[in-house]
Amino acid sequence: MSNGWTGPVLVTGTDTEVGKTVVTAAIAAAAQAAGLRVAVVKPGQTGTATGEPGDVDAVTRLAAPLTGRTLASYPDPLAPLTAARVAELPPLELYTAVDAIREETDKHDLVLVEGAGGLLVPMGLRPSGEPWTAADLAVSLGAPAVVVARAGLGTLNHTALTLEALERRAIPAGVVIGAWPAEPELVHWLNLSDLVPNLLGTVPMGAGAMAPGVFRRSAPGWLTPALYGVLDDWRAWAEDAS
Repeated sequence: MSNGWTGPVLVTGTDTEVGKTVVTAAIAAAAQAAGLRVAVVKPGQTGTATGEPGDVDAVTRLAAPLTGRTLASYPDPLAPLTAARVAELPPLELYTAVDAIREETDKHDLVLVEGAGGLLVPMGLRPSGEPWTAADLAVSLGAPAVVVARAGLGTLNHTALTLEALERRAIPAGVVIGAWPAEPELVHWLNLSDLVPNLLGTVPMGAGAMAPGVFRRSAPGWLTPALYGVLDDWRAWAEDAS
């Protein structure tokens, strides 16, 4: 077992649709290849009215973690707390989520907790009736965070804002680019250069469509050792990717 992150780890994003689920699957695949027992927990799944598989189903197909759990599901594709209100369903209570994740932490080496949208999206309610966010969940769990970011224009500001919000809460964090283009342009390379000090990986665009066996074999090459990958030289990686 390498010196990667263990226990609960939050996977959040700079926004929605940035690749959190595929990055979660990549980390799960790399960690399992390194011999860890991995669980994936989705506290709030939204947009389930169409009957399509949820995010945990997608991670399970790609990475086959030992355990996959969704704590609450809501039909509308909205922030979880909003989706609960619209559907007139009970919102997820913060300490219900904390207890469920700690339960999995007792049985696994690594528990990946995939958020919904960005870091400060309202996820549910505290016992006091106040909303809680993925950031609050990370604080309650004492968990570090993986921030999934876009490769293109606008990502530096969104990433900096998310990292600053995490730093203010004393949550250790690193960044993974969720969809690195097959034909990167100058803006992608410049963003990569700026993100390197915090960068823990880059997942290629379209990775989620790979055959599961190919995905699992490839995942360690997309991630640094902190996330159980083998990527340890960004200069060499850039030469290979260009």
